[in-house]
Amino acid sequence: MDFWADKRVVVTGGSGFLGRQLVARLRGRVKELGIPRSREYNLVNVEDCRRCMQDFRPDLLIHGAAFYGGIWINELYPGRIYYENLVMGANVMEAARLAGVTEVVQIGTACSYPGHLENLLKEENLWDGPPHETVWTYGLTKKMLAVQGWAYKKQYGMDSIHLLLTNLYGPGDSYNPDRSHVAAALIRKFVEAVLENRPTVEVWGTGRPVREFMYVEDCAEAILLAAERYNDLTPLNVAPGAGVSIRELAELIQDLTGFRGQLQWNTSKPDGQMVKVLDATRMTQHLGWTPPTSLREGLAKTIKWYRANKAEADQRF
Repeated sequence: MDFWADKRVVVTGGSGFLGRQLVARLRGRVKELGIPRSREYNLVNVEDCRRCMQDFRPDLLIHGAAFYGGIWINELYPGRIYYENLVMGANVMEAARLAGVTEVVQIGTACSYPGHLENLLKEENLWDGPPHETVWTYGLTKKMLAVQGWAYKKQYGMDSIHLLLTNLYGPGDSYNPDRSHVAAALIRKFVEAVLENRPTVEVWGTGRPVREFMYVEDCAEAILLAAERYNDLTPLNVAPGAGVSIRELAELIQDLTGFRGQLQWNTSKPDGQMVKVLDATRMTQHLGWTPPTSLREGLAKTIKWYRANKAEADQRF
């Protein structure tokens, strides 16, 4: 029997970048699918969270709602990032417990890893220090969800898993310069440079930092597989397990967009952590799966989508 067929499932953040991919895969597959909207349920408010769980009565909850973005949004809204994510996570977990939800899938982040570590980051490294200062508030608030999952299992017997996601990209992302991550920001810059016949494109930092990037559709598939196959309080990396420098990423997007001008590196902007790549060994072992979409293939699909939906994508915050 399909794992999902008899389940009532709620996806918080179901209208977001990743959430829409999860919803698309669950629709028609589960007994009931709940997608709480912020205009009806403010998850920062504990009473709204309790009402949400009472209304939908889920067996399984995927908590994907969050306020986050790239380095720049962490500079602009550190207080909002800290408060909303911390309180929302705590409220959602408590409301799920009170409603008798039997399984929670927490969507965490690679930003929770210690900022001083480099090379492949293994799950056992998660508590070896604080996150990098550029993502301190977001990384710590998501890390606390893992603590809450452990505490609720110990005291209440509530099952949850905590997934540490790497950088995502793909159709449906935010391309607003105040919100976008590096891949989306670069795609917008290069596409606009081609449209406007600009001679140069500015790229932040030195280009030396190494990151990894996962196509959003692959990530959604991994999350659902983890809900089915993973049952351990140890957080689980969800990532390709291979990195690329920001310079290489920029040059790949330059090639795919057909931009023939020059790159200008603005070294006054922060690089962030120099190397952040997640070890995917445990993911492969537990899920029996690896991401099928190469970076080049995923970026090509994303650029095609962005060109077709540019006006809408640029406004999405």
